[in-house]
Amino acid sequence: MTNKKLYRSKTDRMIGGVCGGLGDYLGIDPVIFRFLFVVLLFGAEFGFLLYLLMWIIVPEEGKEYGMTSHNIGERVRDMGEDVQHAVSQPHPQAGMIIGGGLILVGGMLLISNLNFHWLRWLDFDFLWPVLLIIGGIVLLVRRTQD
Repeated sequence: MTNKKLYRSKTDRMIGGVCGGLGDYLGIDPVIFRFLFVVLLFGAEFGFLLYLLMWIIVPEEGKEYGMTSHNIGERVRDMGEDVQHAVSQPHPQAGMIIGGGLILVGGMLLISNLNFHWLRWLDFDFLWPVLLIIGGIVLLVRRTQD
């Protein structure tokens, strides 16, 4: 097994490079991570916080691991520049990813509000952990196969 480290991508990024870095690290298309973060953003309370923490904690490609007060200030300053760049020059797939995430979350909310007796098992408090566990298992299986 290689000693590969997780970094935020400089080249494959929409905002902070977190999803591009995760995709490179795990050998999975970053669009999957982007879609997952959009779904978590609108469907769970922790999606935005998770992305924000990874944006601050995970270093950008070419930079060293480690946290000092100077590094944190620099990373927060870089975050502002990343947001400004993302707003002025959006990624070509941004609309597709956000739209797909909104459709998925909206469809799940619609189905749960229809109150069909055969869909009573569909509960977000139950569904999110199950989806996260399945996603984690898929990522681990794919990682061990590489």
